[in-house]
Amino acid sequence: MAVNYICRHCKSAIGSIDSAQVSELQLGFHFLTLEERSDIIAYNQNGDVTVKVVCDYCKEALDANPELLLVANPLQ
Repeated sequence: MAVNYICRHCKSAIGSIDSAQVSELQLGFHFLTLEERSDIIAYNQNGDVTVKVVCDYCKEALDANPELLLVANPLQ
């Protein structure tokens, strides 16, 4: 099982954990509500997990220009 982290805005790959021994508890997924889990985490058919987070570049851009959050795809 691989856990792949991608930016929810620009879709760039941020990192990956490729280990069958990493649990959701170790990743901190248990802290998320069901709504947050469905928004952030996607389970792929091959057993991999995709986690949508915000990269540093997009965070800086959104912090500097908060009005971009009003746009459907602010940073493509």
